[in-house]
Amino acid sequence: MPDEYRVAVIGSTSRGNYGHDLDRVWLDIPGAKIVAVADDNKAGLDAELKKLKVAQAKGYLDYRKMLDEEKPQYVSIGPRWPDRHAEMVIECAGRGIHMYLEKPMCQTLKQADDMVAACRKTGVKLAIAFQTRYSPRMVVVKDLLESGRIGEVLEYRARGKEDKRGGGEDLWVLGSHLFNMIHHLGGEPEWCQARVFQGGKPVTKDHVKQGNEALGLLAGDEVHATWGLASGAIATFNSKANMGSNPTRFGIQIVGSKGIIEMLMGSLPDVKLLEDPTWSPGRSGKSWVNVTSEGVGDVEPIKDTSLHWGNVRAVKDLIAAVEGDRQPEASIYEARTAVEMVASVFESHRTGATVMFPLKNRENPLGML
Repeated sequence: MPDEYRVAVIGSTSRGNYGHDLDRVWLDIPGAKIVAVADDNKAGLDAELKKLKVAQAKGYLDYRKMLDEEKPQYVSIGPRWPDRHAEMVIECAGRGIHMYLEKPMCQTLKQADDMVAACRKTGVKLAIAFQTRYSPRMVVVKDLLESGRIGEVLEYRARGKEDKRGGGEDLWVLGSHLFNMIHHLGGEPEWCQARVFQGGKPVTKDHVKQGNEALGLLAGDEVHATWGLASGAIATFNSKANMGSNPTRFGIQIVGSKGIIEMLMGSLPDVKLLEDPTWSPGRSGKSWVNVTSEGVGDVEPIKDTSLHWGNVRAVKDLIAAVEGDRQPEASIYEARTAVEMVASVFESHRTGATVMFPLKNRENPLGML
């Protein structure tokens, strides 16, 4: 392994900024040296350089110029707004630079295809910031499923935050986290059947508009979707605006013939196990038990539950993937599957039918209503 990794950071102040701390993560990566920051907002760029407190880092208004002059080995692509993600990934891939990318991955499945092709051509690795995917508790959950602790898995039930973004925006921004978990645990999606509503009525072309934060064409304040998975289980996602809870329901319930595992979101998410084939502790007298990174009912040895700690785990895995010539845990391929699951919802609604994977339509289905 090299003694030093040259790292650059791309942000865009007021257009997604630097994502969920994708800039700061490199400060705690052994051997990483942030050599440059790019931001097309001059005031934002100056503020970022002061924030990082990296004396040697240079500032650029043009990220392409930064890539050409500084020749980093790794780049954080931080803007939360996804309208330039495809462009930025393709530019980095063409220069042989490995990437840590904020979600959502991009705006359309066609863009995702182009990003995959660019990374495949030069052999670079891209990891996406699905924090839960890197959690040590995810490993425990997978072991519980594979050991049959809750019996045969029948269903993955997912819900978004269901705040004012409920429906289509919830599907895109927060659903992608959930779909990555479902894909990892339940296998490849094979088909989707879905309906999207606005104000209680099926979405039509009159409801389609440009989504917030440059998400692209978007519609719906209510979404109901079902997928068939390669494992034989089904997955569902439901979201309705302003129907959220406190504490949140944002997460998945994995329903098996012998019980349920509930897993929320985060670098060290709440995970609980209910070993009850009736799924009804009020009738059975069974209780939910905490699951930690050590196992069922064990004390959690990890104390840091921060977003930063989750990013550090993800970037360390990215570097290990590069050094070991493997894909990162949450790779560009898994990120594309999450985009395809989102697109399948709107495509099923548009066609009024079950759609099969891989989707034939790679554009935004809402533009075709």
